[in-house]
Amino acid sequence: MSDDCLFCRIVAGEIPATVVLETKTILAFRDIAPQAPVHVVLVPKLHEPNAVALAERAPGELADLFVAAGDVAESEGIADSGFRLLFNTGADAGQTVFHAHLHLLGGKPLGHLA
Repeated sequence: MSDDCLFCRIVAGEIPATVVLETKTILAFRDIAPQAPVHVVLVPKLHEPNAVALAERAPGELADLFVAAGDVAESEGIADSGFRLLFNTGADAGQTVFHAHLHLLGGKPLGHLA
C-alpha cells in the first residue's frame, strides 16, 4: 500500500466508494465521473503503478482483473450486449492515478476507438 495513493486508500476503506465487487485480490467500484452508463474501475489490492508493472510482478492478479471484469459485466447486465475494458498506462495515455486499474465501460454503444 502507498499512503499517498488514492486507490490504495479506497482499498483500505479510508475513502468511501460504491463497491460493486470485492475478491481476495480485487476491488471494483463505480467511477465518480462515469464516461458511460456503466463505468466501473477495477483495481488490484496490490499497489503497482500500471498494468505492465502488475503483469511483471503479479501476473495472476492481472488475470484476476479480467475475471472480475467479466463478473461485473454479468452482474451489470452488459455481458451479452458488449463492454469495453481499458487500461491507461502513463500520463500521455491519460492515467491520472498511478495504481494499476482497469476501466469497464458499457451500457450503450461505445463506437470505435479513434
